[in-house]
Amino acid sequence: MKSLVCRVASIAALLAGCFSLPATADDTTLRVFIFAGQSNMVGSDSKVADIRRFPPFAGLEQPQASVRFSYSIGRENKLESRGWVPLQPVNRVVGPELSFARRVSAAIKAPIAIIKCAAGGTHLGGDWNPDHPTGFKMYPLALNLVRASLAELARQQIDYRIEGFMWHQGENDMFEEDYMPNYGKNLKNFVARWRRDLQVPDLKFYVGELCTKTIWGMDLRPRMYAISQGQRAVTRTDPLAEYVPTSHVGVEIGQPVGLHYHYGTLGQLEHGINYADAYLRTIGNRQVASRPLTAWPYAQDSTVKLFVLAGHRNMEGERAFLQDLKRLPAGQPLLVDNHRIAYRYSIGGGYRVSQSWEPLGPAGLYGTFGPELSFAQTLQGNLDDRIAIAKFTHSGSQMIDWTPTGSLAKSRNLYPQFVSFLRESMQRLVDRGQRVELAGIFYHAGENDMSFSPYRRNAAKWLQETIAQVRQDLQLPGLKWFVSQQPPTDEESVNQIDVVAALENAAAADPHLIHIKAFDLPVQKQKLVITAEGIVELGELLARHYLQQR
Repeated sequence: MKSLVCRVASIAALLAGCFSLPATADDTTLRVFIFAGQSNMVGSDSKVADIRRFPPFAGLEQPQASVRFSYSIGRENKLESRGWVPLQPVNRVVGPELSFARRVSAAIKAPIAIIKCAAGGTHLGGDWNPDHPTGFKMYPLALNLVRASLAELARQQIDYRIEGFMWHQGENDMFEEDYMPNYGKNLKNFVARWRRDLQVPDLKFYVGELCTKTIWGMDLRPRMYAISQGQRAVTRTDPLAEYVPTSHVGVEIGQPVGLHYHYGTLGQLEHGINYADAYLRTIGNRQVASRPLTAWPYAQDSTVKLFVLAGHRNMEGERAFLQDLKRLPAGQPLLVDNHRIAYRYSIGGGYRVSQSWEPLGPAGLYGTFGPELSFAQTLQGNLDDRIAIAKFTHSGSQMIDWTPTGSLAKSRNLYPQFVSFLRESMQRLVDRGQRVELAGIFYHAGENDMSFSPYRRNAAKWLQETIAQVRQDLQLPGLKWFVSQQPPTDEESVNQIDVVAALENAAAADPHLIHIKAFDLPVQKQKLVITAEGIVELGELLARHYLQQR
């Protein structure tokens, strides 16, 4: 592949001769990243002051002096850097570039720079259309910003190369009947035009998934799916375009029922980590911590009880941070890997998957943990049996995604992966010479489902469909399901649906379904999400109910 570092005195020369260098290139050339899109690229509904609430991201409210930043953000009243400045929050809003820059800067020696152009409520079919831009004419605006920013680097005689284009957009196209079915075609043209107009034919694109954890992932599910199919059509066929999952990141807690349209502060910070990890993986520089078992903890031909934990936001541990666990009186022992318990997992809808059995310990996304730690500790203190734990979660899912039939959004159907994960977990123990007893599936009911009337109304039915099909597929008609439920959303618009009674009735009709009312956990500061202390108590509660049912 032809490679050339740009050091030119004019735009014409700049655009004529800049190609990406391979990952093995020198560590002095400035790496330039372009960030573009609409409101979830802007950072809408995020607050710099809230960064302190999320310990893994502490300090990102401060400028990153070593990272150059050039930007034009907004629609009517644009916020513009008018040249290069140190990377920092703009207008007290958190964008994904903040965490991206810190992550990438820690992983590579070369300096980095970010050019950002984003505006909420803009369309790829119109505003960002390279051929016929309408509305806020974002494509020519962004192109001029990039060209001017690069020209300034050239004027300063700074060696650089354009390293990647981070794109997050599509929500508004799903409201336009002409734009929605043509999103893939429009995105393909958009990518091609950037490569042509910048004369960087091998420019890598990172296309962010639209977040299914928002209310739009529920009430506009078919439209979101249509946009995702357009995105995937491009990333499947373009070897230099990558689909970046984001449905598992945090989402702002809205009013009155908790559901929101935007990532908010936590989601933006995690969104940036997703882009950073995708880029680092592309250049072969993403380090994944190895957590091997020191020795296989079970005697040959012994029986191992396998406990499966499954669910959504709180089973994943969305807002349970390890730093907060350290401060709890009984938290310190949970931070230490337990080599007496084999652990495997698929979390974030497959975003992170264990490659083999690991010691039970913190393995959550973004420095978080789930109830499996306290669950296992409680069991181990009361059982003589050998135990193993498998965990399957997707915090961006709803209960319909776990059913055998799923929904119109077929790519969101988790059932086949879940059953495959169950079978594989049991088989891997058998392959190690164990006899396996599937002790039960511990499922925490979908939090988002409780805030949206059609889903709350169907929650018990969907759960029963999933349970019945899992038992049939595994040929385990007496398989126990322990289904925990936190207090459902208390708001007038959904309170007419008694979902607690619905789950109670389901349990009354099924002798192997245990309904666990997790109603006495520490008070939630926000709707839907449980933080560190509550996640610890949830794990203990699940374990106690199992011990009572033996």
